[in-house]
Amino acid sequence: MVSEPLRAYGRRVLTSLYPNLFRAVVQIVVAFTVNLPLFILAVLSIAFIPLGVGVVLAPVVFQAIRSVADQQRTWAAEWSGVAIPSPYRPEPAGAANPWRRLRWLLADPASWRDLVWTILNVPVALVLGVLAGGLAVYGLEGVFLAPWLALISGYGWGPFWPLEDWGAAGIAGSVVLGAALVAVGGPVGPFFLKAHALFGQSLLAPTRAALAARVEQLAESRSETVDASAAELRRIERDLHDGAQARLVALSMSIGLAEEMMKHDPEMAAKLLAEARESSGTALTELRDLVRGIHPPVLAERGLDGAVRALALTLPLPVEVRIDLSGRPGGGPAGRGRLEAPVESAAYFAVAEMLANVVKHSRARRAWLQIEHSGDRLIMIIGDDGTGGADPAAGSGMGGIERRLAAFDGTMAVTSPPGGPTVVTMELPCALSSPRTSPSSGTG
Repeated sequence: MVSEPLRAYGRRVLTSLYPNLFRAVVQIVVAFTVNLPLFILAVLSIAFIPLGVGVVLAPVVFQAIRSVADQQRTWAAEWSGVAIPSPYRPEPAGAANPWRRLRWLLADPASWRDLVWTILNVPVALVLGVLAGGLAVYGLEGVFLAPWLALISGYGWGPFWPLEDWGAAGIAGSVVLGAALVAVGGPVGPFFLKAHALFGQSLLAPTRAALAARVEQLAESRSETVDASAAELRRIERDLHDGAQARLVALSMSIGLAEEMMKHDPEMAAKLLAEARESSGTALTELRDLVRGIHPPVLAERGLDGAVRALALTLPLPVEVRIDLSGRPGGGPAGRGRLEAPVESAAYFAVAEMLANVVKHSRARRAWLQIEHSGDRLIMIIGDDGTGGADPAAGSGMGGIERRLAAFDGTMAVTSPPGGPTVVTMELPCALSSPRTSPSSGTG
């Protein structure tokens, strides 16, 4: 009678056979039907770049390789628990231009590691796939198929058994060795699949140099964010001390003096109270302006779209505004959502500072503003027909905008030749929340 532990082990072996075999077959099929053709196409597309055909073909092929590599990352995590982070550089502004897209893809070291993985995965997937699923299948053939063929024809084959006239010994040997292969091949299959995942991780994950650069970038960004926050707090404190606080102190003194003058000189007391009322209105205006500088109420109520449109109306020059936050190729308000509050605030103040620069420094007669959400990025483009020559290092406020965006892994690119025009492109990685769950979905 077979013991319960042995039966439990047998059930585990048989249960693991199907997923191991399926995954091994998938890896082998993908390697030969997808990886190998993509590698050949990639080599040909690179060779055809001087002819112009490769300029269009190479980006398509490398994007396809990235898609296959991303699928491999998903399988490695789901099947073997091996996490492979994405190492790719973010897509730059203007990547729709074929030359810029080609330069972005070929300048990324991760693209070349993907290409190496694409060709090396062909033999590696074959060997590890056969070991992951083939041993158990070969063992099952030795247990069930080979003995029946031997009984019918007198000849047979089995694990480690030559083609010959068998007999009872041959059949018994085939069954025993086949069962041993099944017993071993089932449990070790996941280890070979994990070995394949680790092979993919060695080429598809970010390199140590890339991780070190990323850590350095994050440390620098954090430092700049802390400095910017400290400067913002000092500004708020200064504005409160020099503005509203001073006016409130003067208001208190005026009211106190009016109380003293009420008995002896009611006319002067009335005049002091009128001045106090005027001072209170000025202090209230300054407090409102200070609050708007921290987080404009219109931004909380109407979102980035409404806040930016309201801001553009206050400028002394015409601003053409085009905003699409639908996140869909066709646009439209039906799909409009909201950005996360910190990202929304950073985007608003970046646009506000840039428009303020246009008014103060550009001598422009008109400006234009375009904001759209594409994929997982918010793209903001501000341009003007002014004199040009804008330099982020010249202390015009652009450096502060760049630091504010860097805190969210955002980027800023400035094109401003002498004589103009000036075009500033800012990008922020972000996602849109659902319109039903957005912060202002219930407001009018």
